[in-house]
Amino acid sequence: MRITRYALLASTLVCWSSLPSRVAWAQTQTTLDTPAAAIAQILASPDRSPADRTNDLRRKPDAMLAFLGLRPGMVALDLSAANGYTTELLARAIGNGGTVYGQSPPASDPSRAPPPPAAPEGNSNPGIVSSTAPAPAGLPRPSPVALADREARLKTVGVSAARIVPIVRPFDAPIPPELAHDQLDLVTLMFNYHDLGHLGVDRSAMNRAVFEALKPGGHYVIADHSGRPGTGISESGTLHRIEEAFLQKEVEAAGFQLQAEASFLRNPNDPRDRNTPDPPQPKDEFVLKFVKP
Repeated sequence: MRITRYALLASTLVCWSSLPSRVAWAQTQTTLDTPAAAIAQILASPDRSPADRTNDLRRKPDAMLAFLGLRPGMVALDLSAANGYTTELLARAIGNGGTVYGQSPPASDPSRAPPPPAAPEGNSNPGIVSSTAPAPAGLPRPSPVALADREARLKTVGVSAARIVPIVRPFDAPIPPELAHDQLDLVTLMFNYHDLGHLGVDRSAMNRAVFEALKPGGHYVIADHSGRPGTGISESGTLHRIEEAFLQKEVEAAGFQLQAEASFLRNPNDPRDRNTPDPPQPKDEFVLKFVKP
């Protein structure tokens, strides 16, 4: 039944013709609460930025939103929200009455040594121009500012979206006290779990905090660039990859159970031995959905 409903979604969103016709759903089934027509309408909204539309080509948000199974009025947290691409999509899909928190770490932590320099991420879909215009030298755009701008723009154009609330907290303790126990329906972490390795983050503390903050039955969805077996998180600052089994083991150690996995960003032909695959091709990427029992 799951595959049939996803196939219906893929056939309905004809403008996303590159989407694979089947997604592998593993373990327990997950309710698809966001109808295909609603997802198509969200993505086609004329007020969405050109940068976000470019990002769509790589990120396949139609499949991601379907996989997340969003519901009206949800309370969600987008870890490592950065410029807010995922945060805004969550807000649009959840709609008025919900809340989406966008977390970013403090600008600097004097108690921690600076992280080693990381290589550029690498283009996970060759031929697609970078979705973000470069900031002026020395003036990176803070995530809270970007999220506040998105919130203001959604209100200005009259989009019925969930509130976007920026929060600045370290990855080791990303949850505000008022949300710390059984308050969240969903937590997402898109393509940045690997970075926690070279940043020296206490990932077990972060995962435990996420577990405590989610309601029973709440979901923790992580997408990332796939590394080779046995590499763990050792290539986080060079190839920007993480071994899927390693990540799963870390998250399950906090009490989570793997509920579902999706294949719409998979590329089995990626040798996974470089930051940008050679020959040029999309990176192999996994999407895992964990549940708090």
